[in-house]
Amino acid sequence: MTLSTRQLALATLDRQLLLERARLDVAEAVRRICAVQAQSPASPYLALWNRVQDFTPEDLDAAFTRRRIVKATLMRITLHAVHAEDYAPFHAAMTRSLRASRLYDRRFTATGLAAEDVDAVLPDIAVLLQRPHTGAELETELTDRFGEHARRVWWALRTFAPVQHVPAGGPWSYTLPNVYRASPTARGGAVTEDAGVQFLLLSYLRAFGPASAQDFARFTLLTSPIVKSALAGLGDRVVRVPGPGRAALYDLPGAPVPDEDVPVPPRLLAMWDSTLLAHVGGGRLVPQEYRSLIVRRNGDVLPCVLVDGQVAGVWRAVEGGLEVTSFHKLGKAAWRGLADEAASLLTMLAAREPEVYRRYRHWWDKGLPGAETVLLKG
Repeated sequence: MTLSTRQLALATLDRQLLLERARLDVAEAVRRICAVQAQSPASPYLALWNRVQDFTPEDLDAAFTRRRIVKATLMRITLHAVHAEDYAPFHAAMTRSLRASRLYDRRFTATGLAAEDVDAVLPDIAVLLQRPHTGAELETELTDRFGEHARRVWWALRTFAPVQHVPAGGPWSYTLPNVYRASPTARGGAVTEDAGVQFLLLSYLRAFGPASAQDFARFTLLTSPIVKSALAGLGDRVVRVPGPGRAALYDLPGAPVPDEDVPVPPRLLAMWDSTLLAHVGGGRLVPQEYRSLIVRRNGDVLPCVLVDGQVAGVWRAVEGGLEVTSFHKLGKAAWRGLADEAASLLTMLAAREPEVYRRYRHWWDKGLPGAETVLLKG
C-alpha cells in the first residue's frame, strides 16, 4: 500500500510521541525521539512536556546532572540533548561535518593556522576538561600556544571536539557562561564514522521515518555520499516503502504507520522543535504558505501551535497567560484543546520562567499576520 502525505505526517507525530503523551522515563523518551534541539535551554523541557505523561522539570534536571542526558553540538552544527549512550555514535557520525564547518570557515582560516595545529591540541583539551571549565578559562589555557588566535581555536574546538556542556544552574539547567567537560570514553572503544552514521540513521528512522535520504541529510547536514553509503551498509536493516512523491522512502522493517483517521490532539511546540526540522522543505507539519512565518530570516523557528497535526499558528508567553496567534480561523474545539494545553504549560512555566523565550519577542514586534489572536490563561 502506498502511504499518503497524511500518513507520513501522522507517522512523524506518532514516533515523536505527539499523538499521545507516553509514560516514559525522560532519558528513554529522549532516546525514543532521537534528539532534542537545545540551543535554547528551555526547549528540551518544553519538548518533553509535550511528549511525556506527567512530565516534571525536576526529572530532566536530574537527568542532566547525572549525565543520563547530555547536551552537545551535533546535528546541523546545533546544540542537542541526547541520551548519554547515544552521544558517542552520534558524535562519530557528525565529527567530519562539524570539523569542516569550523576549520574551513574564513574565521578560522584567517588565523593562518593549519587544521593539524588544532588537532594537535585535542589530547591536551581532553585532559583539561576532566574537570569543568568555562570557555574563557579554556581560551586562557590556549593563549600560551596560540596567542591572539586562542579564541578562534577554542571556537573551532568547542564545535567538533568530544566535549559536552555542564549544567550550571538557571531555570533550565544551563545558563551563561557555558561550562564544558570532556565526553566520557565510549563503551567498547572508539566508534568509527561509518558505524556512527549507520547508528544515527537507524535512530533517525525510528524517530522520524519513513523518510528519504534527503530528509536525513536535512536533519544532519551530512553529505549525500555519506548518507548513501550508510543506507547501503545497513542492508536489510532498512526497507523501502512506497510513498506519495518521487523520492525513495526508507523505514525500519515492520515499523508501524497510523491510519489516516487517527485523531490528533493540539500541541504547543517549543522553539526549534525537531519535528519541524527533520524533513526537507517545510517538513510534514508545516503548510508551505506558513513556512516563512515560523522560520525567520536568521533561522529562528518560532514556538508553533499544532492543530490536527499541522502548524496553524504561533504562541508566546506574555504577562497574564499564553498569547496564541492563529494563521487561519480555528474552531471552538481546537481553542478548547489549546486552552487545556496552555493551562498545563503555564503551570510549569510559573515555577521556572513565566515569560519563556522573552528575548525573541522582536519577531512579534516586526508583525506576524494572523486571523485570530487569543490570550489563554492558566
